[in-house]
Amino acid sequence: MKNIFKNIALIMAGSMVAIPAFAQEAAAAATMTDSGIRGLAAAITISVAALGGALAQGRAASTALDGIARNPAASGKIFTPMIIGLALIESLVIYALIIAFQLV
Repeated sequence: MKNIFKNIALIMAGSMVAIPAFAQEAAAAATMTDSGIRGLAAAITISVAALGGALAQGRAASTALDGIARNPAASGKIFTPMIIGLALIESLVIYALIIAFQLV
């Protein structure tokens, strides 16, 4: 898992370095680079937030279901905090979506 994140970081860094290499004119490159970098920043923002939110929600649901399977009598005490936690995780992803829209 650690190597996957390292490879993703290297790919993103390489793509950001390659943008100036394809510039044609100074004026055209400035406008294309600004919008291109903003689009790339928005894409990275929402993709990282969605990935983190999905992993967190999957782990929270898995742990809650595991707890309910071990002790079915505690399902009422586990279900409500799980739903609140999932809502808070999803709210962070929605905040990232709003930031991505503002970047673009």
